Amino acid sequence: MDLKPHGYRVGVHEEWFEDANLPIESTALDDFASGARKRIEPWLSGVLESEHLNLLLGRGLTTAVANLAGTASTDMSTVDLGTKHDASISSHATESAKRMGREEANIEDQFRSALALLEGLRVLGTPANEEAELLKAALDARLVSFLKSLLVTEAGIARGTSEPARTKAAAYLQSFLLSFASRTASRERLHVFTTNYDRLIEHGCDLAGLRTIDRFVGALNPVFRSSRIEVDVHYNPPGIRGEPRFMEGVVRFTKLHGSLDWDLEVGERRIRRKGIPFGAPEDHSDVPKGPTDTVMIYPNPAKDIETTEYPYAELFRDFAAAVCRPNSVLVAYGYGFGDGHVNRVIADMLTIPSTHLVILAYKVDERLRGFCELAGRETQISLLVGSHFADLSNLVEYYLPKPALDLITGRVAELLKRRPDVRPDEPAQAPAVGTVPSAPAPIAAEGQ
Repeated sequence: MDLKPHGYRVGVHEEWFEDANLPIESTALDDFASGARKRIEPWLSGVLESEHLNLLLGRGLTTAVANLAGTASTDMSTVDLGTKHDASISSHATESAKRMGREEANIEDQFRSALALLEGLRVLGTPANEEAELLKAALDARLVSFLKSLLVTEAGIARGTSEPARTKAAAYLQSFLLSFASRTASRERLHVFTTNYDRLIEHGCDLAGLRTIDRFVGALNPVFRSSRIEVDVHYNPPGIRGEPRFMEGVVRFTKLHGSLDWDLEVGERRIRRKGIPFGAPEDHSDVPKGPTDTVMIYPNPAKDIETTEYPYAELFRDFAAAVCRPNSVLVAYGYGFGDGHVNRVIADMLTIPSTHLVILAYKVDERLRGFCELAGRETQISLLVGSHFADLSNLVEYYLPKPALDLITGRVAELLKRRPDVRPDEPAQAPAVGTVPSAPAPIAAEGQ
């Protein structure tokens, strides 16, 4: 695929251009967005009405919302662990990153390599016990710093640099989530997947009044359960018996790489979710002091076997079961295609002819190019790439559909079609002063 830095491909329409050709003046940019919207918004509206809808969110969402709030997102670059094995850990992390299609390693790659080394030292037993303890202490310190940086990012988003910035960030986050979650209650629920450790999506769902269903059960100390009982909420409308209707605003939610507030109880071998508020202070009592063995789940085969098989296997089983089925759509926003275990599932999904993938990305890099070439399903992939399309405000304002208005818009269009003096593509004219407006044609009941 000949992908340039900016552009889009939706259905039979596509337009690609270099950085220099992107309109930078506000007037020209508005004209470009208005023209592109006529092609993109109807296409996305149709795609999002698919039978099975899934949303994959990566670090780019946190970065976009943090920019709107006027704060910085968590730095994912590598750090100095302060051990004599730093050079070997960095070398191994870089090699593993390249195998995933990334030129540079990030802090996750570094942690995975350090954890693998820690397990190896523990296998050696007594001769390496002292080195293992020193490495674990260094890892604990860096993990605690990483957790605190996530809390700082959350606090910056929750409070913002100013009230207008905070309100703007919250409004766009809610609108973004509602564009996908506002599905007819009789349809299958939206399933949101994320590789992020922060709780931005949970925060956005709370602001938008969305109910999330995940594998955690319990009120005071929710526990991760293996069962996939799809408990949903419904109500009986007054005056109707035996016809339960599902509530609107319910989404399913899965965090593929674990979460800031997940805690692995070493003795009981259970995952619990701690009650750490969004944007809590760095010294919150539930932030662990030694998180190497108790917090977050890394995709590392060298870690403890139970954390590899459970709950990591359950999380990815949910991902594969949700996307790899006919008439399924996956929308990826802010995901950099740098996780091979995630890419494999998406590539397998595209082998089903009725599935579709929508990629919303900030830039075209080797990872994105490599995945598109690997998948080889050009007609099943829609692309909106570049700084303009990935900007959350542009995406919400111009391109994402507003499902809550679809019913009203449809009824208005039907009404205008029934009036002989008004064409559907023209607004109705106000009656002249002194005249009596004619009665509107009756609207047929739904289903007639």
